[in-house]
Amino acid sequence: MRISQRAARIAPFYVMEMAKAASALAQQARDTDKPMVFLNIGEPDFTAPPLVQQAAVKAINDGRTQYTHALGLDRLRERISDWYTSRFGVQVPAKRIVVTAGASAALQLACLALIEAGDEILMPDPCYPCNRQFVQAADGRAVLLPTDATQRFQLSADQVATHWQAQTRGVLLASPSNPTGTSLAFDELKRIHRFVSGKGGITLVDEIYLGLSYDPDYSQTALAIDDHIISINSFSKYFNMTGWRLGWLVVPDALVPVMERLAQNLFICANSVAQYAALACFEPESLRIYEERRAAFKQRRDHFIPKLHAMGLSVPVMPDGAFYAWADCRAACDKLGLNDSWAFAEYVMQHAHVAITPGRDFGEHAPGDFVRFSTANSLPDLDTAALRLSQLLEAA
Repeated sequence: MRISQRAARIAPFYVMEMAKAASALAQQARDTDKPMVFLNIGEPDFTAPPLVQQAAVKAINDGRTQYTHALGLDRLRERISDWYTSRFGVQVPAKRIVVTAGASAALQLACLALIEAGDEILMPDPCYPCNRQFVQAADGRAVLLPTDATQRFQLSADQVATHWQAQTRGVLLASPSNPTGTSLAFDELKRIHRFVSGKGGITLVDEIYLGLSYDPDYSQTALAIDDHIISINSFSKYFNMTGWRLGWLVVPDALVPVMERLAQNLFICANSVAQYAALACFEPESLRIYEERRAAFKQRRDHFIPKLHAMGLSVPVMPDGAFYAWADCRAACDKLGLNDSWAFAEYVMQHAHVAITPGRDFGEHAPGDFVRFSTANSLPDLDTAALRLSQLLEAA
């Protein structure tokens, strides 16, 4: 069977490959004194709050399981609009909000609507691997620009200007970012968008971790800049609805009918039960729970990252959002006689029964130097992982 060149260009998602290996090993280790601790997948250990779960059950019992409008339930779009006003002080009209089957569908719709074959999209290295695959699936080309700790692993306006070519179509940024948990300074984002707009390009900003921001200096939505930024968001992270596959994007008015046509043909609509359930995300009781959980994620960050530093796994930039630690593992690799982050992740998985993610997924610039830890786990899990890692490194 002949496989399309488009499919052949899509690289494996190494996060999931490592997860499969860790799950297989966990089956062998489940009856031992060292069950696997999974710090490799970026998924909250909290589930949807009670009101959200109850709303889903009610929707099913009431028979609200049929197709919705391709753009999403009007009430849900209005609730999201109100959230932008109350949380960020930004007016985002409901008519510009498109509810999607997760942030993945939002990115796919945006890329298909805006990218032609051969168009190039500038992205930071490191970055979330699936984002660049959406660019490539639309026959575009993701151009990764190396970043470092001095720029918080985010693109600068100067970089964008230097690397802008005739075939460049725009930028795809993430703030806060996966894998680093760092955000783009708002003034720098404005500079980038001003330059891109001046070139007639597009600014896409992945904001799925925006609700999990911990630093007021990095807690503003890109939508506060102007109406031409395209923002991608999700109910997965802050709203703890990963498997419900529900997200949204905010687009300029002129793009709404384009997104509607694409959504009608590609997805028909987002999951109806998930949409009715998501209405309850914005109830005061649910929002109170989400804020308590945001504080818990911050506590986990503050508790775990110093432990990494103490054992020589330096996190060069303290994450200001999300639930990740992007740790330099070169010193640990030298101590253990290992070549790179992939070998280190495998060694840790085999000998400490701690699953982490090597840097291979996230970029092309020095991918062997870093590993990503998810700090979404409970404090006892994080303590267990830290103890095992420190014992492993001390014994080397």
